[in-house]
Amino acid sequence: MTILAFDTATRATTVALSLSDDQVLHARDDPPAGQRPGHGARLLVLVAELLERAGMGWAQVQRIAVGVGPGTFTGLRIGIATARALAQARSIPLVGISTLQSLALGASRSLSTGAQTVLAVTDARRGEVFAAAWLARDVERGEPVLLSQRAFAPDTLAARVAELGPCALAIGDGAVEFRRVLERAGSCVPPDGSELHRVSAVNHCRLAWGRPAGAPADVGPEYLRLPDAEIARLA
Repeated sequence: MTILAFDTATRATTVALSLSDDQVLHARDDPPAGQRPGHGARLLVLVAELLERAGMGWAQVQRIAVGVGPGTFTGLRIGIATARALAQARSIPLVGISTLQSLALGASRSLSTGAQTVLAVTDARRGEVFAAAWLARDVERGEPVLLSQRAFAPDTLAARVAELGPCALAIGDGAVEFRRVLERAGSCVPPDGSELHRVSAVNHCRLAWGRPAGAPADVGPEYLRLPDAEIARLA
């Protein structure tokens, strides 16, 4: 199955094109520190580049997979609106993929089998993180059973880490940002430059193979909290 996948829930724009179970093309845009994400400008450019590299047209794309977060309001809106528009215009089935689950899947593939825990943590801004935890062997099967995804203050998340067993592997830009807090609580955090911290649409493709696809309108974002503008308005 040919699957086009992308994610804009974090600062990175990541795109992948799965041609077969073991052949996946990928591309990404990581904005330099201090610069705004380039989702709006780069997403469709990266998609076009991958289709050109594969020598394919839209007629060969059999499924679209999009990251539904949790993540920033603007980033998710761009990615999901683009996925819906492409799926609707070209009659391609669409499937939503948890960004945290995709991040955890990438880490789980680097671990040996056993009851090891993967804690996916992304920066939610405002001094919070989005997080969820899986047993490494169970990531691909579905919902997190050890720690359901939600927004946490770092200290609150650290208090929950003790329940996850010894040396839960904490990955993601949120784990890098709050490394000291998580390591004091018993988590193991890879070096800052590790690929394990990067959301990759390659893992979206892997998850999308076993998911039922549906109508574009059925795929929506997982914000987990109100947008900044709405919070400011209520305040």
